[in-house]
Amino acid sequence: MGKILTIADLKQQAQRRVPKMFFDYADSGAWTEGTYRANEDDFSKIKLRQRVLVDMTDRSLATEMVGEKVSMPVALSPTGLTGMQHADGEMLAAKAAEEFGVPFTLSTMSICSIEDVASVTSKPFWFQLYVMKDRDFVNNLIDRAKAAGCSALVLTLDLQILGQRHKDLRNGLSAPPKFTPKHIWQMATRPKWCMDMARTKRRSFGNIVGHAKNVSDLSSLSSWTAEQFDPRLSWKDVEWIKERWGGKLILKGILDEEDARASLDTGADAIIVSNHGGRQLDGAHSSIAMLPKIVDAVGDKVEVHMDGGIRSGQDVLKAVALGAKGTYIGRPFLYGLGADGKQGVTTALEIIRKEMDVSMALCGKRLITDVDPSVLA
Repeated sequence: MGKILTIADLKQQAQRRVPKMFFDYADSGAWTEGTYRANEDDFSKIKLRQRVLVDMTDRSLATEMVGEKVSMPVALSPTGLTGMQHADGEMLAAKAAEEFGVPFTLSTMSICSIEDVASVTSKPFWFQLYVMKDRDFVNNLIDRAKAAGCSALVLTLDLQILGQRHKDLRNGLSAPPKFTPKHIWQMATRPKWCMDMARTKRRSFGNIVGHAKNVSDLSSLSSWTAEQFDPRLSWKDVEWIKERWGGKLILKGILDEEDARASLDTGADAIIVSNHGGRQLDGAHSSIAMLPKIVDAVGDKVEVHMDGGIRSGQDVLKAVALGAKGTYIGRPFLYGLGADGKQGVTTALEIIRKEMDVSMALCGKRLITDVDPSVLA
């Protein structure tokens, strides 16, 4: 393959290097995948306003997200099974994010544990929490995130029940993979992925196995997770989580103005406009379509972030112009990780930074903190 210039280039390379079942896990949506596609497609409908003869020197993308300084308004999204895109994937991505000066968010459903990521980073990362029926386990997760020095807790609200992703069912996805002839062939044709995975011991859900009650191995894990997502989760639960955590709280999964207004009573520091990457309710609006309405609904009472469909620096610029104080990338960094490990994650971030910087300049702005709806046509 030639020079890597876009996130699409990284995606193509990752597809060749990662076994199909794991690539498809990252690159799939629920049911028809209509919302997954809309997340990307709706960005292309938003046009930028070209300006000329404006001073473009001394540009800066630096800003803050929940009071933390960031080199650009982008964080790495919490993504499950990251360590199956590349061996020790969460650890590599966290190191790349730290060096780049952007937040890394570790998923509850990660392969590398909270403690693994803390062992290779020197700055605090963020931790994403799924609320399980086993509240002792949830309390323990929060305590472990505190002990690791995590500086923000991202509470996901939109996975009380699991959306169906057809690709995962067709692929017979599991971690580690079942050794069926199909899976053996997928792995045999990706020898570098196999060699890297053979060198690591991290091939399970590191935050769960050995920590949850009666989950000591993978056979007990699958039945535990199938029963543990809590359909009774409500706004009241956010109160005890905030109290138990005691630090910065970000609520992920807001896609409706009414829910956005309800979030104001929780004392959250930020909300993320998100539809779980189109992986939950197929047929819902794209995140970028709902962003302006949610910004209008909450005003400046809470920081609004946005997640879903970002594939370029221009997408970030458009989200910021529509009121987002920060954005999140999931699939773009996963493509980078699958394509080239830690360096691939850095490449993904560099692509987004360059595209955002050049586009911002050509729209007549020097500081990302000055970007507003005036950059949109």
